[in-house]
Amino acid sequence: MRIVSLVPSVTETLLAWGVTPVACTRFCEQPGLRAVGGTKDPDVAAIVGLAPDLVVMCDEENRQEDAHALTSSGVAVHSCSPRSVADVGPALERLAAAVAPAAAVAPDLTSPSPAPSPQLALRAFVPVWRRPWMTLNRATYGSSLLSDLGIDNVFADEAERYPTTGIEAAAARRPDVVLAPSEPYPFGPRHVAELEAIAPVVLVDGRDLFWWGARTPDARHRLHAQLSAWAGPPQKRSS
Repeated sequence: MRIVSLVPSVTETLLAWGVTPVACTRFCEQPGLRAVGGTKDPDVAAIVGLAPDLVVMCDEENRQEDAHALTSSGVAVHSCSPRSVADVGPALERLAAAVAPAAAVAPDLTSPSPAPSPQLALRAFVPVWRRPWMTLNRATYGSSLLSDLGIDNVFADEAERYPTTGIEAAAARRPDVVLAPSEPYPFGPRHVAELEAIAPVVLVDGRDLFWWGARTPDARHRLHAQLSAWAGPPQKRSS
């Protein structure tokens, strides 16, 4: 099949399955594949010109108007948008059936493994954007992954999936830690001093926190190991 993936985590998963897309986005971090724009601004005409059998999209990453433009051009679209760790296995099974029905999919990529232990018992603030400051509620894959590790998202009960907030409002929730991911906003060392007004800061790999799929099993263990080390004696903590 000729597949175009407009979702970075799907591109990574397809390659793990031995399925190579004919194109992907510039955010998929695959320089060997053709890029057809970004997740929010794909080159619809270029995608249609590739005559794909299927385009894989996600409502977290992609715009509805681009999905409509593709389907109106006669292109088949498969949508997958897991909201929790428990959703990943079923989403991968549906993806496998859509893109590689004859391929053997590794069982550990579609069946959830036991959560790493022990539970971390931390309260975290997770910024996902700056100017304005934004975070996430419980109806998101990232929040579910943290909950799986025993980390409570202090904005879990907000009505909006990605609520706007501020430094003082986040500090008022009294988190134990700020988990500053490298994407979608590229938080890094230059932001630590600002975020320390809320709580101690740990910089985490945004792909491990937000890219679901083939990455999920190992990402859970990497995050658990990083935060277990941070949550040890104060003299051993680092950001």
